[in-house]
Amino acid sequence: MEEKSVEVLTPGPDGSAIAKRRYTGPKSGIETILAEVLADVVRVERVSVDSHYFDDLGANSLVMAHFCAQVRKRADLPSVSMKDIYQYPTIRSLAAALADAAPTPADSPVPAPSEVVAPGSTPRYVLCGTLQFLVFLVYCFIAGAVASQGYGWVSAGSDLVDIYLRSAVFGGAGFVGLCTFPIVAKWILIGRWKPREFPVWGLTYLRFWTIKVLIHANPMIFFVGNPLYVLYLRALGARVGKGVTILSRTLPVCTDLLTIGAGTVIRKEAFILCYRAHAGRIQTGPVTLGRDVFIGEKTVLDIDTSMGDGAQLGHSSALHSGQVVPDGQRWHGSPAQRTELDYLRIASADCGALRRAGYGLVTLLQVFLLYVPLTVGGTYMLVSLVPALGTLLGIDTVGFTSPRLYIGALVLSFVLFFGLHIVGLAVLFTVPRLLSAMVEPDKVYPLYGFHYSTHRAIARMTNIKFFAWLFGDSSYIVHYLRGLGYDLSHVEQTGSNFGTEVQHETPYLSSVGSGTMVADGLSIVNADFSSTSFVVSRASIGPHNFLGNNIAYPSGARTGDNCLLATKVMIPLDGEIREGVGLLGSPCFEIPRSVERDHRFDHLRTGEEKRRSLAAKNRYNIRTMGFFLLVRWLHFFVLTVFGLAAVDLYGVFGQVIIAATLALTLGFTAVYFVLVERGIAAFRALRPQLCSIYDPYFWWHERLWKVPDEYLNIFNGTPFKNVIWRLLGVRLGSRVFDDGCYLTERTLTTIGNDCTLNSGSKIQCHSQEDGTFKSDGSTIGVGCTIGVGAHVHYGVTMGDGAVLAPDSFLMKGEEMPEYARWGGNPAAEELDAPYLPAALMGKGRRDHLGQRAQTTGPAGLRDSNDACGAALVGGEQHLGDGK
Repeated sequence: MEEKSVEVLTPGPDGSAIAKRRYTGPKSGIETILAEVLADVVRVERVSVDSHYFDDLGANSLVMAHFCAQVRKRADLPSVSMKDIYQYPTIRSLAAALADAAPTPADSPVPAPSEVVAPGSTPRYVLCGTLQFLVFLVYCFIAGAVASQGYGWVSAGSDLVDIYLRSAVFGGAGFVGLCTFPIVAKWILIGRWKPREFPVWGLTYLRFWTIKVLIHANPMIFFVGNPLYVLYLRALGARVGKGVTILSRTLPVCTDLLTIGAGTVIRKEAFILCYRAHAGRIQTGPVTLGRDVFIGEKTVLDIDTSMGDGAQLGHSSALHSGQVVPDGQRWHGSPAQRTELDYLRIASADCGALRRAGYGLVTLLQVFLLYVPLTVGGTYMLVSLVPALGTLLGIDTVGFTSPRLYIGALVLSFVLFFGLHIVGLAVLFTVPRLLSAMVEPDKVYPLYGFHYSTHRAIARMTNIKFFAWLFGDSSYIVHYLRGLGYDLSHVEQTGSNFGTEVQHETPYLSSVGSGTMVADGLSIVNADFSSTSFVVSRASIGPHNFLGNNIAYPSGARTGDNCLLATKVMIPLDGEIREGVGLLGSPCFEIPRSVERDHRFDHLRTGEEKRRSLAAKNRYNIRTMGFFLLVRWLHFFVLTVFGLAAVDLYGVFGQVIIAATLALTLGFTAVYFVLVERGIAAFRALRPQLCSIYDPYFWWHERLWKVPDEYLNIFNGTPFKNVIWRLLGVRLGSRVFDDGCYLTERTLTTIGNDCTLNSGSKIQCHSQEDGTFKSDGSTIGVGCTIGVGAHVHYGVTMGDGAVLAPDSFLMKGEEMPEYARWGGNPAAEELDAPYLPAALMGKGRRDHLGQRAQTTGPAGLRDSNDACGAALVGGEQHLGDGK
């Protein structure tokens, strides 16, 4: 790529403009100190105490985050958070709010300090990775043995009917085996899960990881939203009542610690894992949900949390460890707090046990009589085509070195890859549209019937990730979404109207106003569920909005025109309609719609300049799309060669060849896409940027986001994930535990030794607000912990040993002190003593499930830590009964 003149991200507003404004001097000591700190941050001689940070001084959230960090370092000032900045937008109002707050003594520890993480053992780290690799090879060997025997038996069929019957028998037996194997392995290796803590990279962790991988690889994941899934959780040890509806695909691992009362509803993208990784250790703990509980979209329930009968947890919310929602109360936010808003907005319907049993039985018949035999038999028929292709092309030699194999793989992969995607696109634009006529808007239907199946079919077909990935971050995503059924009114094309990750319940009731831009991770929630019924309704996003990352946007949202909806914001469902403002946090509060820095490229978004730039961006995006179709196809071609070679040689070397092929496929995929990404970047690191979305640099940066990285999830919880991150350019320390973190800009990310990164967490070193792109590096210090579902923005520094709580949003430019504990959305210091999971409390300190330990002040904190230390004496603890 050519070197472009792009402005590097800078921290401050225009000092000359500040100096020209009317000056009002401070009247108190705290005003004087705050004004001096702010003047130093913005690099001017003085600032007026009644000037608005954003409107008058031209500051932005990044500048004010640096201001907050400087205030926290002052011994003579109370701590200030970004929420305080937005709530008190002048030095005078902020000083008044802080006047009664006691300063933090310079020699005292920060509130709620986290424990120091001891350096891990490198030999144990290496040994664990070696054993994990051996477990994987054994699994591949077993799969290869079964596949080779099954292929030989199916291929002995005399005609199509015989092949179908053999495919049904073999495929059905294999399906049952895949479903039951994790259950048997869990009861043998673990027994019953109990509240425990044990270090990562040990033998106890190895058993934990093995069961977690087996559960995640189980085909029962496809039965989420089906009564059969509830039976599966019960087989794994979970206590699940009658009439429970679970729509989340994030599977609980420590199932014996999960209790769900009758009639409970759990919406999709809810994290209820019953474990967490913290400071280099795995902590398991209970999650207890009473009867008729409602859990919203994009929620996180930490260990040692509970909800009483009839309780509700709203969308984009979290329960931190120790929180309890009493019977009948409604909570939302991160961490959750009480609200009067009712999230269960749908009437019940007649949906009894007989209806659920019938739906499950019909599903099993479809699986065993349709899906399984078609998959197995279809695979056999495709493999059988290769010799026919060779004969057709006049190539008669057979074997691994035969040209027939490669020409057959070339033709087969080309036809399958491009043919299926072309046909698939045509099907997506027609079949779901016909099905949508059978589900009327705003009409309540019972679950587990014809209309429910139709709705699920529409959702599954129209949420295929490949096409959103292909068309996203370009002008062509608009045409794709319109083809699906979105109402996009009159589109003001920007070339980046939507990112690559957008999903919905139904596209036919999704409306987006003119001029609106969406970053990534948008989930349009236009269906409501109870334990017996569902209804679809329209969800409308107003015109000229900007939506940040990872947002659940429900029907009935109270937002209108010209809103900035920040990353991870909780969309309001009550109150007046918000217009012309920004919304941040969970629960949300108002912030400025935009700041001066984001208007500097407005001239590129209108008139002839925009038309010229948009046309150039479209041409660039077409080349990107073509390039990545080629990249994907070449990958698919090589995998086809591997598969056909394994089938050709299985009679000679048997299951060893198939097992080796499975391992080789995984290794090749990782190396291939690493080389693609580093090749695009010319094996150089990114640099911080501030530019327009019409700058060619941004188009190139978007191209990096297109590199497929789904394969990374396979390596979660293993040392191999760290190897891949380093190959991708991450500055990564030793013995980092990564249970499923995602890094958007790898070469802008620095992570220290012995860090702990939880499932669903994200370190995002960029933002794109309206037409302005910004990126900067983020540094995670030694021994830090990032909680489940937490989001770290760009320009962030976490000091050594710092802990970020689950589902928190650490805003751009924030600086966490060493060994600090922060939480919330937006994240701020946690002033209370940290809650200790029940398993770690000393004798006599364990109260009712989820009740916070009564330890206040330094003395109480020492007691808690002593209890924690006593519980950990003796090294690793066992996971289950007698194991």
